[in-house]
Amino acid sequence: MDLTALGEDCTIATVEELCDRARTYRTAAVCVWPDFVIQADAALGGSGTAIATVVNFPTGDERPYNVGVLTDHALVDGATEIDVVLPYRAFIAGDLRSAEQVLSIVRRLTSRAGAQMKVILETGELPDSVTIGAAAKFAIDHGADFIKTSTGKTPISATPAAAEIMLTEIAQADREVGIKPSGGIATFEDAALYISLADQVMGPEWATPARMRLGASRLLDALLAHL
Repeated sequence: MDLTALGEDCTIATVEELCDRARTYRTAAVCVWPDFVIQADAALGGSGTAIATVVNFPTGDERPYNVGVLTDHALVDGATEIDVVLPYRAFIAGDLRSAEQVLSIVRRLTSRAGAQMKVILETGELPDSVTIGAAAKFAIDHGADFIKTSTGKTPISATPAAAEIMLTEIAQADREVGIKPSGGIATFEDAALYISLADQVMGPEWATPARMRLGASRLLDALLAHL
């Protein structure tokens, strides 16, 4: 699980609490705004919890140069994972060059820093299953370590149908790629459904923290209550 704090009202206190919970329950990562990466790094150093941040977020239409500057600063500050939004509007319009520019600059910087690139497809805004599959393949072909469903900022976030399409593309990749369903996953049953999908498509025991994450701000409480 990745614990997230990406609300517009996020504060230093919010991030402190998030990191305390991440350390206590040994979550795979925390995901915070770039402004809070230094703080998260200081709080979680040596814990084994990855520090993720977001770029080109949430709209997916920032200029490639700006995306690169923010990515570079975040990596210097201590981020170990960069969640970059695919320029999905450009992708839908057939402007693959713009999408490629953004992913290429983030891939170059993360590779240099030994960090991971997680590409957010924003599947709820893509018009159909064919486009979701094409976006997943595009992200994989351009170096994604993980492909992620959603920002959580649009009316439709993660869906099992989108995750299954993404897993199918991962299964066909010639290297290991992970998946991160995110947005709207709030119950034990939600989590179990996505892990079951991974088992069906990728095989039992494929879903480990190195290959699958669930991005949520409310899920941890639900899982603790279930236990």
